[in-house]
Amino acid sequence: MNITEMDNINQELLNMIQKDFPLVEQPFKEMANRLNIPEQEVIDRLTALKGTVIRQISAIFDTRSLGYQSSLVAAKVREAHLDKAALIINQHPGVTHNYKRNNEFNLWFTIAVPPNSKLGLEKTVELLGKLAEVDSIRILPTLKLYKIGVQLDMTGKETKKKSEAPIYNEEKRKELQVITDQEIHAIRVLQKDLPIQSKPFEDLAKEAGVSVQQLLEQAMMFKEKGQMRRFAAVLHHRKAGFTANGMGVWHVPEEQVEEIGAQLASYKAVSHCYLRPTYPDWPYNIFTMIHGRSTEEVEDILMMMEKETGIKERSVLYSTKEYKKTRVKYFTPEVEEWETKYIKEELI
Repeated sequence: MNITEMDNINQELLNMIQKDFPLVEQPFKEMANRLNIPEQEVIDRLTALKGTVIRQISAIFDTRSLGYQSSLVAAKVREAHLDKAALIINQHPGVTHNYKRNNEFNLWFTIAVPPNSKLGLEKTVELLGKLAEVDSIRILPTLKLYKIGVQLDMTGKETKKKSEAPIYNEEKRKELQVITDQEIHAIRVLQKDLPIQSKPFEDLAKEAGVSVQQLLEQAMMFKEKGQMRRFAAVLHHRKAGFTANGMGVWHVPEEQVEEIGAQLASYKAVSHCYLRPTYPDWPYNIFTMIHGRSTEEVEDILMMMEKETGIKERSVLYSTKEYKKTRVKYFTPEVEEWETKYIKEELI
């Protein structure tokens, strides 16, 4: 048996760890029991897939619930200057995703700034636009979250189906709550990549200064309070076979946004669905991120969505170059250090 091959067991295993990772002392043993295979085989399979198909296994926190400000940002950049602009923007530690897309707005990135940011979100984006010498820049924050949660269907059975309920949406979010020092310690370790071993939480618990059971209870509490969206694996989309990354954007009449937003979010192929602001040069207000095995598959899904909703004023932006893709690191000093540097150099 070649455990790196995408056989049925690996497909089921990858589906499982994206949506239902067990928060128990021996999570891989529990997965093994579900699949009726030995624990060591699960560990061996996941180890072989790590670094190729699996990007990271960790807690996925909700940025707003932790007091962070975040937004999607679109910029128009001269084509000859695009790579340099992306490199400058990527230097901000809170920039997690940055792509070239096939649109007049050709550079799209996400950014998060912590509660203690001296600049705040808008001034940070303004400064990044200045540093990167973009032609124009638009902040597109989330006005309403209809769905977030990437779960790539490795079996191919569910891609074009609809789901019963979103993985995480506005109703599951909570307003900012006071976060204790002990909770911050737990966040710092739970956001780290989980080692693939029989008792993977032991070292993280030791680092947080608590028992494994206490760390797992804290993780469950974060989830219950809506501060942690889920604990799960994130896959390398392209290495997992999902080579088409299409951002479907829709111009939906204001009186229909609630109905249409819920409809679009219900598609399993949609990992993100948001209501965002419009501008005179950007009329689209609902954003749907779709991951497909091909451009044709993405286009088929978009056509299904168009037929169901009746919304024909839409567009799709494909990522043609990935400049950065990482996770937000919460409660670490890097953003403060970046701000201190540029406040001294740029804003005095």
